[in-house]
Amino acid sequence: MDLRIFTEPQQGASYDTLLTVAKATEDLGFDAFFRSDHYLHMGDADGLPGPTDAWITLAGLARETRRIRLGTLMTAATFRLPGVLAVQVAQVDRMSGGRVELGLGAGWFEAEHRAYGIPFPKEKFARLEEQLAIVTGLWRTEVGSRFDYDGKHYRIEGSPALPKPAQAKVPVLIGGHGATRTPRLAARYADEFNIPFASVADTERQFGRVRAAAEEAGRKGDDLVYSNALVVCVGRNDADVARRAAAIGREVNELKENGLAGSPAEVVEKIGRYGETGSSRIYLQLLDLHDLDHLELIASAVQSQLD
Repeated sequence: MDLRIFTEPQQGASYDTLLTVAKATEDLGFDAFFRSDHYLHMGDADGLPGPTDAWITLAGLARETRRIRLGTLMTAATFRLPGVLAVQVAQVDRMSGGRVELGLGAGWFEAEHRAYGIPFPKEKFARLEEQLAIVTGLWRTEVGSRFDYDGKHYRIEGSPALPKPAQAKVPVLIGGHGATRTPRLAARYADEFNIPFASVADTERQFGRVRAAAEEAGRKGDDLVYSNALVVCVGRNDADVARRAAAIGREVNELKENGLAGSPAEVVEKIGRYGETGSSRIYLQLLDLHDLDHLELIASAVQSQLD
């Protein structure tokens, strides 16, 4: 089971804070550092000092880290034009030496669109599908050839389809809870399917849908990596767990039901249950980015038992 660190910087984090967490992620042996792609805080957080852009952040981290994978859960298709996104991701991939992964979703948080003047179209899913076709098509086009695309929402004419990523294929992540369109889209474009904040039972059900969709599309169900994203709150004892839960404004019992919370043994046991569904990778949503002792505990007492 791969453990990846997943951050939510819109809740309040500077680039320096993210850099500190990313370096700790690398030093402690985790597989990857991922971040959300949001411009507005949620809930009771004040969001200070303000949002950081996902791909600008990852470009900086690409030059400051050496080993860990870097990516988004999920870049919102509403935020970026597909040709521009293809250039951005390819450039960051080259800056990192080939360590980037692209999580791409439709976009859902209308308030952040209003707050920053970003159009919030009604047909978001159809736009996402066209973006996936364009981004992957641009990367796939051979050097010296041209790429064209004529869709309902986007039109590409005679693109040189440059630059190319450092990797022969940048892994594409698609995720969500949708029962029909999401599995179909994952079957066509995804290297990894991620389900966020889901129970073991819901995870197993959704993974089954994606496997079935992949086989209908002519792929093997196991061609995809299957993963979860879950909030994490681990403590050496009950007091530690309660303190960390309070720091992120959550209740211990709720976290134990809906995330990975409790003692290292409890968390390892629950990770095992997700593993039985076919999940081979978990994105640990780390909400207190200043608690590096939490990361160290997860590395020493949880990750060490999964190797």
